[in-house]
Amino acid sequence: MTQHASPPRDGTGKTAPAAELPAWRGMMARADVRTLSLLGVLAVLVLIGGISKPDEFLDTRNLQLVLTQASVIGVVTVGMTFVITSGGIDLSVGAIVALASVWATTVATQDYGFAGVLFTAVLVGVGCGLVNGVLIAYGGMVPFIATLAMLAAARGLALQITGGKTQIVTIPSILDLGERDAYILGVPPLVMVFAVVTIIGWLVLNRTTFGRRTVAVGGNAEAARLAGIDVRRQRLYLYLLSGLCCGIAAFLLIILSGSGQNTNGNLYELDAIAAAIIGGTLLSGGRGTITGSVLGVLIFTTITNIFALNNLETAVQQIAKGAIIVAAVLVQRRTASTT
Repeated sequence: MTQHASPPRDGTGKTAPAAELPAWRGMMARADVRTLSLLGVLAVLVLIGGISKPDEFLDTRNLQLVLTQASVIGVVTVGMTFVITSGGIDLSVGAIVALASVWATTVATQDYGFAGVLFTAVLVGVGCGLVNGVLIAYGGMVPFIATLAMLAAARGLALQITGGKTQIVTIPSILDLGERDAYILGVPPLVMVFAVVTIIGWLVLNRTTFGRRTVAVGGNAEAARLAGIDVRRQRLYLYLLSGLCCGIAAFLLIILSGSGQNTNGNLYELDAIAAAIIGGTLLSGGRGTITGSVLGVLIFTTITNIFALNNLETAVQQIAKGAIIVAAVLVQRRTASTT
């Protein structure tokens, strides 16, 4: 008697839909291709840097500098990835970093030492994220408008606090973290913080109910609501998370620069959005990747470093970033239309 192969079954013993497994494998395959492609681009950039300026680019100090600079914007990008995955956008991240950095470096705040500066930076970031979240989730404002308003307000308040002057940090325990003596096995402390934030972000997005709800809200908010997800509360939490990342990034920037300035975080929103999109996070929401976003950050930071070593103007760097963003969005649209 001829035996027929039984259909695949899930963990509960029920028959799995025939199309489910191929679709899942296809999604994983596309994710692997994206990751390998990004690694390939990064390898090409390292090769270009090594050829154009071998002594300077491949120097250990320069590579440490690239990773350190990537750490600040990288932490912001982790939060931005969650927001974009949910179908939102946050144009205020750079301004929040600036506000948090200047508020945390006032003379009054520095009187409370290391803990006072760290607490203030994080508190300001979370506070701004709370305002964004309430306006968007419960006020019904479009994310673009709400975060644009926060961008203007935060920049203005940062300028008001500093009066246009640089606020110097005088706390030795903070300044010491930026010195080479604080490196552990050649790795700067800022890079370690970035690595921890990245790992936590990956686990939350890929291994928790919070991450699944974020993807569901970005994919179809109405379907997520009908499935029992509190969409408004989820969006509030996401902007709180983005603000938290901005607060952490502000503290890292204080360590890196040893000061607080109202110009800090300039165009961070562009860099964070670009890195997330390049990494494979859909601008329309419903799909996000922390790994891709981190690789996107490293790619942009490496490009900036290569341009700087070759004495190219900042305007050229911005033009290149803009072109890369447009190319990434076009690739996403083409990919979406063929799937």
